[in-house]
Amino acid sequence: MANAMNSLALDATAHARVADAPVATAKIRLSGMADDKAMLRAAAELTRDLQTPNPRIYWTDFLGSAAVGYAALAGAILAPSLGWALASGVLAVLALYRASLFIHEITHLKHSLLPGFRVGWNVLLGIPMMLPSFMYEGIHTIHHTRTRYGTVEDPEYLPLALMKPWTLPVFLFVSLLMPVGLLLRFGVLGPLSLLSKKLRRIVVGRYSGLQINPKFERKSPEGEFAKQWRWQEIGASMVAVALIATVATGVLPLKAFLTYMVVISGVAVLNQVRTLVAHLWENEGEPLTVTAQYLDSVNVPGGFLPYLWAPVGLRFHALHHLLPSLPYHSLGEAHRRLSEALGTESTYQGANYPTLRGLMARLAASTMKARAR
Repeated sequence: MANAMNSLALDATAHARVADAPVATAKIRLSGMADDKAMLRAAAELTRDLQTPNPRIYWTDFLGSAAVGYAALAGAILAPSLGWALASGVLAVLALYRASLFIHEITHLKHSLLPGFRVGWNVLLGIPMMLPSFMYEGIHTIHHTRTRYGTVEDPEYLPLALMKPWTLPVFLFVSLLMPVGLLLRFGVLGPLSLLSKKLRRIVVGRYSGLQINPKFERKSPEGEFAKQWRWQEIGASMVAVALIATVATGVLPLKAFLTYMVVISGVAVLNQVRTLVAHLWENEGEPLTVTAQYLDSVNVPGGFLPYLWAPVGLRFHALHHLLPSLPYHSLGEAHRRLSEALGTESTYQGANYPTLRGLMARLAASTMKARAR
């Protein structure tokens, strides 16, 4: 590709090829990077026929994943032995994790193209798991904003690769406690906030979003989104209050409750692991071009395991940052077309990495360097 991005693209491609090596931690120069207009043009032109979500795929995938997840959860609760309980629990985590990640699609969908999906997802999964879609809607779209990505205004970004090594285990440990936090948010703080405007501002601003940036505070919802927020929060609060009340009174067996909480915790931890490798986390707060955002993001297109830890299209997370409105079921074909059209030495190849293990090693090694500074 004959443009000023060539040398940067080759550097990024080299990083991708050695991602399995812990020493592959050289920082890609993101700040001030110009856009690769040829790549952006190809991404737009080659995927125009892939933009429409297929309702049959969405509903079948979501409903099938949720059904398997709930059946496995019931199996974990009712299992006659520890071995069967663990096997059922793992299956429940994987299936409910896949079903829960449709929350990401909901934030990007034009709801008129997939009528009823947001309501159906919330009723069947979001509310029962105390994870209604308003917790992500209005948050994730900021992450995709051209001038906010990777800055202090981005709710989903921290320069993790430049932080101290202890931040990584803390990052994972917080997700382990997520179900307890959700239970408190919807079962205690949410209802109490209706009695205090001050508490309500805190609950809305600090405890109503799936965000990792502790400095981010979200605004109160308005218009149609406020209506969506209201009924979803009421539903999740009813579930949380019911759980607290039935466990306290002995109506819900403690084993069933703890199994449910452990499965949600497993889903949260798995998602947090995926989050750790969704980006390179190397931006220090500077606004980035679309190309720089792409190269700070990660595709893991090969192998079977990414289908488990990065399902619903998230193994193409960098490509998603190029084309955020593309339905998840179109990302594989889009990746194939772009790879063929742009070639192996293009900027596009610079965001492709082989394994989760290599990316985790890269991130850990980068934090070790940060400790030495």
